[in-house]
Amino acid sequence: MSETPKFTVIDRRKIKADEEQENQQHPASQPVAASTPPEPGSGPQLVVNESRRETRPEAASAAAHETASGDASDAASAAEPGAGEGLPPAPTAQESHAQKVAYDASAQRLEDLVRAQNPAMGAQPPVGFEHLVQQFYVSAMIQMGAGAQEGERPRVDILGARATIDLLGVLAEKTKGNLTESEERALETVLFEVRMSFLELTNMISMQAMQPPPPPPQGKR
Repeated sequence: MSETPKFTVIDRRKIKADEEQENQQHPASQPVAASTPPEPGSGPQLVVNESRRETRPEAASAAAHETASGDASDAASAAEPGAGEGLPPAPTAQESHAQKVAYDASAQRLEDLVRAQNPAMGAQPPVGFEHLVQQFYVSAMIQMGAGAQEGERPRVDILGARATIDLLGVLAEKTKGNLTESEERALETVLFEVRMSFLELTNMISMQAMQPPPPPPQGKR
């Protein structure tokens, strides 16, 4: 049986400090050897084999909390006491603000570039809570076979659909009392629709599983 993929959370601030220390030890006038291993990628890294060799010793010391994906029970276990032990410290308010300013500036440069190449395109509207709910809705419906071309057999990922619907349920639970009337109505409507579609699909699958197999074709006389 294949191992469940796990994620390794890496403190990017620690890696940045390590890079600055290495830059001081290796000035620009001294070229670094070509065999130097590449820096680890940004964000979580998918670890398939836990016994693999890390490219940096710092990455091994920063590896902390491992979470399995694809199962709603894993999301629930993250809320248990001690689930956050070993995670890197939360960024300070100053770090978060500086990163937000840099992100907004980078996003604006990207939008200016796209609009320069497509003058007819207007400014993109800001992303709101309704966009998040709509994204979950579209993902769940596609996983349940919606959007298939005419004459094409729908591809159904029923387990993936269940996980997406459960995420919507978590979102509804965690945002209870913090939404506007329109946001709450949109979330409740979408959650009702995807759950109803899931019930109809699972009932159809159950009925097909209960039907006896067709008799084998009889040979020609």
